[in-house]
Amino acid sequence: MGVTVNLTHHFLIAMPTMADPHFANTLTYVCEHNPEGALGIVINKPIEMTLSALFEQINIPLANAALRESPVHFGGPVQVDRGFVLHRPLGNWQSTLAISDDMGLTTSKDVLEAAGRGEGPADMFISLGYAGWSAGQLEQELAQNAWLTVAADPDVLFDLPPEGRLPAAMRLLGIDFSRLSDDVGHA
Repeated sequence: MGVTVNLTHHFLIAMPTMADPHFANTLTYVCEHNPEGALGIVINKPIEMTLSALFEQINIPLANAALRESPVHFGGPVQVDRGFVLHRPLGNWQSTLAISDDMGLTTSKDVLEAAGRGEGPADMFISLGYAGWSAGQLEQELAQNAWLTVAADPDVLFDLPPEGRLPAAMRLLGIDFSRLSDDVGHA
């Protein structure tokens, strides 16, 4: 098999040739990658739902005005009826996957309840659904050049608007995304 690559805490940048409509033009943050497979969250596809609408649906008051208008994101095609919260700092929640020393992915409601009270993590990203790969599947897609990978910078996720995240991840790689598609034939 050769050397196994662990892409936990990396960005996956969909190549322009990506055929799957769920992942065309996406930037995905890999939360877990091991021999059993991989789990990621698409981080640049906001949906037509604000956090205030989501919190209403799950009957949690949301006092934090800054959060109310934040978009919910399409995190991937798996379990689209479930919320997934990427956050920093890690904190201490009921059901959290620790991604790094300061980043977590939480699926329990307590993190949202805390956010509603203004006591949630300093940085939060909320998606419905996630992207999942079975054992060896992500490695196979990488071998087919479906994705570019780069070590993740959490600031790209938390500090930039959705449309700025993919170009920023490309810049981490030293590539100008607009040149990848638009500038063909220009000297």
